[in-house]
Amino acid sequence: MRVRLEETGEMFRVTNCRSDMTVRELKEELDLVVGVPFNLQRLQYLDQGVLMDDATLKFHDVVPGGIISLCIWHYDGWTELVLASVEGDPSKLSCLGITEDSFYRTANSEHFKGKQWQKWTSQRAFVALYITSHRGHLDAVQYLLEHGANCLSKSPVGRTPLHVAAAMGRVDCISLLLDYGASINDKDAKGETPISIARRLNRKQSERRMFLIHWMAKSGATSSVDKATKRVSQRARSVPGSKKPNA
Repeated sequence: MRVRLEETGEMFRVTNCRSDMTVRELKEELDLVVGVPFNLQRLQYLDQGVLMDDATLKFHDVVPGGIISLCIWHYDGWTELVLASVEGDPSKLSCLGITEDSFYRTANSEHFKGKQWQKWTSQRAFVALYITSHRGHLDAVQYLLEHGANCLSKSPVGRTPLHVAAAMGRVDCISLLLDYGASINDKDAKGETPISIARRLNRKQSERRMFLIHWMAKSGATSSVDKATKRVSQRARSVPGSKKPNA
């Protein structure tokens, strides 16, 4: 099955689909494959409108090889944030409500104050970090982490930015996330850790990098970890196209 992210025109292939798979299960898979958190996804097929989570693909007559449209919920400025995250431009992200001192407001958030405002901006920072980690935008990931994005936060299906970076083989982002305290032991709703996902998807370089940095940190070789991370970051910036390394 193929899924098109309508806002960008990108096409993604989902290989482990079944006719008895529910829409919810498909969205959980797309959380990893497309890098868009479960709660922001709106799926459509042909002219059937929004597909309900509890219905199966067979119920909606989805045929093998069919194309499902994935749209971002338009409320509360999420579409703009997702597009800026996919692009990976820190200057655009900085204007979209990812920090507490932001002037960005939506109809929903314009009256938020205190903890409510803090929760809203931290959620947006996490979504941006999740997507940029998935796409391998190292500069954007570093910008978000430096401005307070929490790499330990989780999507509604329990995944951290490290899960999706590992799934896509973004080795430079993996190193940076680990440097900021991301955990290789965090389990998602299916019990998978970033390492087990990397192993399942045959991202051998990602798996090795996580094991290496985790081992070095446990052994107390923090200076070596820092040097290794800096070398990865410098190499990623100096090589054209290295924001999206292969596993």
